[in-house]
Amino acid sequence: MPKTARPQTPGDVLQSFIEEYQINAFSLSKSLNVAYQSVTHIISGKARISVQMALRLAQYFGNSARYWIDIQASSEIDELSADKKFIAVIKKIPKAQKPSGKTKKEPKSKAGKKPNALSEKRKKAAKVPGAKKARGRKAGSSMKK
Repeated sequence: MPKTARPQTPGDVLQSFIEEYQINAFSLSKSLNVAYQSVTHIISGKARISVQMALRLAQYFGNSARYWIDIQASSEIDELSADKKFIAVIKKIPKAQKPSGKTKKEPKSKAGKKPNALSEKRKKAAKVPGAKKARGRKAGSSMKK
C-alpha cells in the first residue's frame, strides 16, 4: 500500500516559491520588510502565515493574499483533523436543529408606557406632507442663519 503524501504546509509552499524565484530567505525578508526570522520560522513550520504576511507575500509574488491564507487554513485543518483528542471533543458537539414549522412569538407590547414628547412630534410630522422630521437639540445651542 503506497504512503499518502504529506500535506503541503505553508512553509513547503513558501520554500518552493523561494527556489522557483532563485532567492533566499534573507533577501525575501528584506523585500517584505520583515525580520529574517519571520520568513525562516514560516519555512520551518514554527510560525503561521498571518493576514499581514499573506498580503506581503501576495504583493511580492504577484498572487493573492487569499492564496496564502487558504494554504494556511488548509494546513491547520489537516493538522487538527489528525489530532485524535481534538476529534473526540468535536464529536461530542451536538448538531444544530432547525426549528419546526412553528411561527415566532411576537414580543409583548409595553402597555402603559407613555411615549416621550419627541416621538410624538415625529409621528405628527410624518403625517404632514413636506414637514421636516423633529430633531432634538443640545442644550444651549442656537440656530445660525
